[in-house]
Amino acid sequence: MSQKLPLSFYTNENVVEVARNLIGCRLYTQLGGVLTGGIIVETEAYNGRTDKACHAFPEKRTERTSVMYEQGGVAYVYFVYGMHYLFNIVTHKKGFADAVLIRAIEPLEGVEEMMLRRGKNVSSKLLTGGPARLSEALGIDKSMNGLSLLDSTVWVEEPLPQISYKIGASTRIGVDYAGEDALLPWRFYAIGNKFVSK
Repeated sequence: MSQKLPLSFYTNENVVEVARNLIGCRLYTQLGGVLTGGIIVETEAYNGRTDKACHAFPEKRTERTSVMYEQGGVAYVYFVYGMHYLFNIVTHKKGFADAVLIRAIEPLEGVEEMMLRRGKNVSSKLLTGGPARLSEALGIDKSMNGLSLLDSTVWVEEPLPQISYKIGASTRIGVDYAGEDALLPWRFYAIGNKFVSK
């Protein structure tokens, strides 16, 4: 029987640990009766107090970042480049503004629907490899910002027991503006998985 991750997983005070532990878990959406989802194969951790790459640094509260200050276990969805939604999971206790960006999934459920959402000619490895692609494939948009991952249309389940990955770590992508914090090895990925973003 599939099992959603418990609240205690998300309220872990170590966002880097959460980002690593999400590799192999399964992210799903259920929209209009259609289930889509897959295995999380790439993540990035962000810390609101010490990390210059984080939207909430240094403890910055804006309309956009306010949801990051909620208790862990809610979705943080933001819009970039005027065209893409990116899906993050808020972690830690209320008031700390930590989050994990989900960068890629390996499709499991609803692949045909995901291809329709992305455009029919999408090659399989480009279907959900990259944070904008996975959001489009799963139908994630701003309406999901702030939703609980415990009881809404978007959620995360425990890993399948028969599947395990060797996990690699690297610097995060596209955060050069963060100075020395851009060098933190806070990106995690399933080694050798073709859906990991390039």
